[in-house]
Amino acid sequence: MLPSELLINRQNGETVIPKRIPIDSRAKSLASEIITCFKDAIADTQASLDRQLQEQEADNPDYRTRRGLAHILKNSFSTFEIVSPLEPQLLRQRVFAQAATTTPTPANRPQTLETLASSLSQKLKREVLPDEIIKGLYADLQENRILTQFDEPTPEALLHRYNLAQVQGIFYRASNIIINAHRNDPGEYKLLFRYLKLFQLMAYIEGDADQGFTITIDGPVSLFKPSTRYGLALAKMLPALLHVSKWSLKAKLENKDYYTGQPKTGYFTLQDNCELVSHYPPGKPYDSMIEESFAKKWQKTKTEWKLEREVDLIPIPGSVMIPDFRLVHPDGREYLLEIVGYWRPEYLQKKFSQVRKSARDNLILAVSERLNLEKAGVKINEVPAKIVWFKNKLLPKSVLEIIEPKSR
Repeated sequence: MLPSELLINRQNGETVIPKRIPIDSRAKSLASEIITCFKDAIADTQASLDRQLQEQEADNPDYRTRRGLAHILKNSFSTFEIVSPLEPQLLRQRVFAQAATTTPTPANRPQTLETLASSLSQKLKREVLPDEIIKGLYADLQENRILTQFDEPTPEALLHRYNLAQVQGIFYRASNIIINAHRNDPGEYKLLFRYLKLFQLMAYIEGDADQGFTITIDGPVSLFKPSTRYGLALAKMLPALLHVSKWSLKAKLENKDYYTGQPKTGYFTLQDNCELVSHYPPGKPYDSMIEESFAKKWQKTKTEWKLEREVDLIPIPGSVMIPDFRLVHPDGREYLLEIVGYWRPEYLQKKFSQVRKSARDNLILAVSERLNLEKAGVKINEVPAKIVWFKNKLLPKSVLEIIEPKSR
């Protein structure tokens, strides 16, 4: 995504229109030029890369577009690393300590570096050159990080990413978003709802898979205190929405007038024919490392119970519930497993309210012992579900002991 200073949009009445670059030969040439600059900078410092980008930019009037493309390449396609024989802070201590043993003059500098290089070579069991020490001394400064890897995109892919980022930036100042999704494959709904859950967005959901859903999402400026972090989470939702076939979106935006500084309301609309391209994979993301770890451990478990990731939607008033897993036995028995490991009181209240409203008698809740349920106002003894407690990791054995009590 892009920082606010690189977002470009205009307002037509109350309608906010973000800038999009046409995917034509001229734009592809510009994207290719910047991509080449990154390719040529591999194994060089970030400062050197930035100088090359500035030289390319010169006095071009499209400098914000160029900076936006470069920002995306830096943050999504590049790997910058600290390259130093030792952690730079420790290396500085060693250099200054060695320098203190001699008279601090420029003439003694080469000998100080040679002595330290020899010492480090013995310690690290490889040859360390004085030049490595010089480069590594302040390698932890951002401008001295080394571009070690560049996953080169095509010019078209970069331009699509830029256009998407410009639209995502609209949601930084959203106070309310309404999405109407209809006549879609159930799997598309599930993917969308999983991303809503993954980014911990506060959504009110009405409808069903047959008729479609209306999803109302509170934006970052609707909170008691505007939250940049929540605004980023909201923007991250858009690439997931692009995997849904039929939908429309309307966002209410709260901005300030450029001249008066007074609050100014705007609106933004988007539909499934927007021609934006998602870079998210169409697969099903895990909501947490706990889920992913549990699924991997289950694969090594010798049991007849099959663990399924694809779970049906459970409609409940004002929302839908998508359990994390389904456990199915060859004899027809099945359980739904929901992992509750997030601490925010509002989330916990909503989650346990969903469990009560679901009215399911085959639901298992795996609850982290780190959660302060009492502080969140949750009475665990009033929850109509089987409870599995876990600390850092959820183990398959704990779940199996709940569904097969005779095996204990």
